[in-house]
Amino acid sequence: MAETAMLEAGDGHSLGAHFARPSGRASGAIVVVQEIFGVNDHIQSVCDRFAAGGWVAVAPALFDRVERSTELDYDVDGVAEGRRIKDELGLEEALMDIAAAADAAAIEVGGTGRVAVVGYCWGGSLAAAASIYLGHMFGAAVGYYGGQVVDLLGESPQIPLLLHFGEMDAGIPLSDIESIRVAWPDVAVHVHQGAGHGFNCDQRASFHAGAADRALETTLQFVSTQLA
Repeated sequence: MAETAMLEAGDGHSLGAHFARPSGRASGAIVVVQEIFGVNDHIQSVCDRFAAGGWVAVAPALFDRVERSTELDYDVDGVAEGRRIKDELGLEEALMDIAAAADAAAIEVGGTGRVAVVGYCWGGSLAAAASIYLGHMFGAAVGYYGGQVVDLLGESPQIPLLLHFGEMDAGIPLSDIESIRVAWPDVAVHVHQGAGHGFNCDQRASFHAGAADRALETTLQFVSTQLA
């Protein structure tokens, strides 16, 4: 079952969120953090897939602070608009909205220890940031191809963190991934061979079905283990 709901952040800002719930008892909850394209069809489908696997999934609409109900396409115009909106948002505001989703998810499943955060692209970097600054609200974090993770290496994750990258990602050099491994030796880092940026998204030309399937399996095993 999927629906749109409203959340309230700590500063009083209201934002939309896509909720997807399993048909039976939930294994836990996952806060899904969007790419720069908003809570679009793809991010909603990610939530729905998690729900089909037994998880409550909630994707907060982070762009609502700038433009409400933004859903962008995977084209040149969508990239430009998404980057423009993202650049207007600060890390603190984005984390407040992720925290609001975490609170709502915890209510659904009975506590923060049963909530994980999983993010994609921009959201992958935000998931890593959440592992540092919102560790008290989550039991685990997973980031997919977050290009800004390397900028966070002066801090340390406070909860278990898993990171996925594509071997062929032109925007995230392998040297950055090695820097992450050196700075955060306890973080699980998976580099998917033959995959590029956005490999999880079946609406992108860079979609890589094999890498997406392997990453999903690894993610669910990691989250299930950490939230057990």
